[in-house]
Amino acid sequence: MAEIPTVVIVPGWRDSGPGHWQTRWTEQLPRVQRVVQDNWVSPLKRAWVERLSETILAIEGPLVLAAHSLGCITTVHLPHEVALRIQGALLVAPADPERRGVLADFAPVPYQALPYPSIVVASSNDPFCPARLAGAYARAWGSEFVRLQEAGHINVDSGHGDWPLGLALLQSLAGLASAWPGDC
Repeated sequence: MAEIPTVVIVPGWRDSGPGHWQTRWTEQLPRVQRVVQDNWVSPLKRAWVERLSETILAIEGPLVLAAHSLGCITTVHLPHEVALRIQGALLVAPADPERRGVLADFAPVPYQALPYPSIVVASSNDPFCPARLAGAYARAWGSEFVRLQEAGHINVDSGHGDWPLGLALLQSLAGLASAWPGDC
């Protein structure tokens, strides 16, 4: 039996608060490491990428990422040697740093294939990133693309609490065929 990977939760701009699927997964999954940034309000690419890199390099064994919004963009900025540690990544509602001034430090977004399997999940009406841009990211990164209809920013405000579909997608990246062990 394969070793159960650690899930690295990578929140986006302003973190993922109570009720958000990332917070619920942090509380429910058996092996989780949540990235905590020093500055959630005025993010800087170098600091965010360094913190994510440190988190990944401190984990022994396999790991998968569950990133949201700016967390997705932080993930694709990782140095290649750090990215090689990743078994898979669920990249949900990626941000568009070129359209949002406070996120401009993360532009331009890298447009090259990721060295691990990944799934980009986007919504037809995400107010922070058009679905066509998320689709372009997915093509450039070599990711599977899942487009949800009318799902907003795929967060608490759009009704995504536990978000079982996301958990199933994460399980597929983790190589787990059935329900996650533990109290999910």
